[in-house]
Amino acid sequence: MAAPETSSSAVPSLYTNNTLRNAFGGVLSFFILLLIGVLAFSIRLFSVIKYESVIHEFDPYFNYRVTQFLAKNGIYEFWNWFDDRTWYPLGRVIGGTVFPGLTLTAGTIWWLLNSLNIPLSVETVCVFTAPIFSAFASWATYLLTKEVKGVGAGLTAAALLAMVPSYISRSVAGSYDNEAVAIFALIFTFYLYIKTLNTGSLFYATLNSIAYFYMVCSWGGYTFIINLIPMHVLLCIVTGRYSSRLYIAYAPLVVLGTLLAALVPVVGFNAVMTSEHFASFLVFIIIHVVAFVYYIKGILSPRMFKVGVTLVVSVGLAVCCAVIAILIALVASSPTKGWSGRSLSLLDPTYASKYIPIIASVSEHQPPTWPSYFMDINVLAFLVPAGIIACFLPLSDASSFVVLYIATSVYFSGVMVRLMLVLAPAACITSGIALSQAFDVFTRSIKFQLPGVSSNAEVDAGEASSATAEAPNNAVKAEKPEETSKDRTSRKSKKKEREQVEKPSVKAKAEKKRLLALPLEASVISLLLLILLGAFYVVHCVWAAAEAYSAPSIVLTSHSHDGLHVFDDFREAYAWLRHNTDVDDKVASWWDYGYQTTAMANRTVIVDNNTWNNTHIATVGTAMSSPEKAAWEIYYSLDVKYVLVVFGGLVGYPSDDINKFLWMVRIGGGVFPHIKEPDYLRDGQYRIDSQATPTMLNCLMYKLSYYRFADTDGGKGFDRVRRTEIGKKFFRLTHFEEVFTTHHWMVRIYKLKPPKNRIRGKTKKSKAKTSSASSPKRSGAKKNPWH
Repeated sequence: MAAPETSSSAVPSLYTNNTLRNAFGGVLSFFILLLIGVLAFSIRLFSVIKYESVIHEFDPYFNYRVTQFLAKNGIYEFWNWFDDRTWYPLGRVIGGTVFPGLTLTAGTIWWLLNSLNIPLSVETVCVFTAPIFSAFASWATYLLTKEVKGVGAGLTAAALLAMVPSYISRSVAGSYDNEAVAIFALIFTFYLYIKTLNTGSLFYATLNSIAYFYMVCSWGGYTFIINLIPMHVLLCIVTGRYSSRLYIAYAPLVVLGTLLAALVPVVGFNAVMTSEHFASFLVFIIIHVVAFVYYIKGILSPRMFKVGVTLVVSVGLAVCCAVIAILIALVASSPTKGWSGRSLSLLDPTYASKYIPIIASVSEHQPPTWPSYFMDINVLAFLVPAGIIACFLPLSDASSFVVLYIATSVYFSGVMVRLMLVLAPAACITSGIALSQAFDVFTRSIKFQLPGVSSNAEVDAGEASSATAEAPNNAVKAEKPEETSKDRTSRKSKKKEREQVEKPSVKAKAEKKRLLALPLEASVISLLLLILLGAFYVVHCVWAAAEAYSAPSIVLTSHSHDGLHVFDDFREAYAWLRHNTDVDDKVASWWDYGYQTTAMANRTVIVDNNTWNNTHIATVGTAMSSPEKAAWEIYYSLDVKYVLVVFGGLVGYPSDDINKFLWMVRIGGGVFPHIKEPDYLRDGQYRIDSQATPTMLNCLMYKLSYYRFADTDGGKGFDRVRRTEIGKKFFRLTHFEEVFTTHHWMVRIYKLKPPKNRIRGKTKKSKAKTSSASSPKRSGAKKNPWH
């Protein structure tokens, strides 16, 4: 009886060791996650450390202005806010045309901090919102990857996402845009979907719908979620992986998620009326048909089941055909068949350039180049294929979702460079899985090859596990003394047979792992190469965060032999407008600078970055493309008093209005046919030198950009961006007058000259002609000095 006592005494110690190991692993994982969050937050602070705490880019200034209004006036005034400072004379209803997630999130943080007597300004909260949510996104990535491939892969993926340059480019301190919180919402929604899929919990399904609602509030990219998840559900159904867990994960999301999405004013009935959402409804019908088939299979005999399946499939196909017919009828009247312009440009990359030049003119809507992949995801581009292979070993519902996610995100990132942001989490997840599996293989190989480490450890572990498995059985036996001796004898014999079978199997398993292990030298070298690859990734990410993506577009810098030069012309121009113009004055510029003008200069603009009215933008483009007199008439009809242009020819700033001018011509010509792009090209080439066309040399944009420019370099007029001398150097402005030019000539502001009293002048001339023709001149008549 000694042996059984020894084995039973070993079980508590084994339980204790496992408990301690799990507790230590949990605490270690928690501290690693905490450090990853600190890393994700701190690596995005280079913009504040190197420059200042300031809002970046263009769209964030509108979001900052809206958050200021929300903090000052409250939520109800925000929903009903009609902004008369934008899109004059049309205006804009802010509450019904913005995704409110970012604004409400930052406003809530500001309110909580002030409630706790932490007096931070709204601008400070807006600046640091993106770094804070980047830490949340890293933790959400850990949770998602953990559900797919375990804790090790989750920690690796979270660390990769905390530093990936593609995500840093849209989440540095000061980048107060919708993507600052939307990426976290995207990853967290996917995590809750996978969690529901693995557990079948209705609680997680409800949380998933709420997370989807937050994503809808935050970004228009929510359509990616509501199409990717139905694709995965359909894939599981087609491959025979349907289960009740799949139904619980999907059905509540479609019903509750769609109802919540319709509550967002900017979405409204689009949640059920646009083509981007129809795939989810069709899959919703399909999964109910499949669920009903599985239900009747369990309650009917095989013969009746065949009849039932035929009936259910027939009815299901009829319902699907009816729904498809209704959807076709609903969208047939739309020229875009119910798709938005941006969605069509994703499905057809040439659509925007053919039909919607306003979308194609945005730089972030252009396809990426191959070097941009290496810049934005770096070594992850080489690890993604290995991660996809690891997802198939073995293939589960969760890992198949990751494969589908990376496949679709790679396609969309190839269409639009902005969607590299959607690719970043998928690349980090698959790369984290690849690195984790590789480290597991190499470290296990080294463990097997080390002297003194043999398969005995595996055998002992197997015996210990079998002992732990037997302990509950022994306890159950003690609770049942009524068992007969015959039953006990038979169970003991079966137990001995099972032990004899299990011991060789454990040994065989350990021997198989030893045979699959890599050589020691190869494992050590591969492990060192992986560490070196990770170090290279870290160095690249830190450089990208510090140099490539930390500079705010509102303040520019340049390094030369005589040191650092700072170009603060934008804020200089907006400050001049704010202090030297009337509050009700209207300012015309290209739409890129509309948000900054309203936020920093507090002046009314004609167009801005919302680009909701193509005709209004085309009107401004037509004015810039027209001769000076015709442009003056257009601006005067819009009650414009000042015109702002951005010019980089003196300092070499390439993103100026001359480089954007052809887009103004294309957008204007799309609405007003008399504007033709070939009139501004010489033999198909865009030129501003002496070979430029007369239409180009006489248009308003050319004149406002190059007025007095030849005086800066002794009459040469050399443009440092186009690297040529301008064609028309000395000219006068007849309908505009220069009122302000910034220090580096990057922003130039002109004022419309008041209209002449042309009617009165014509009347005087006609009277003079009539009098001279009717009465002859009197030689001796005196002239009345009062007339």
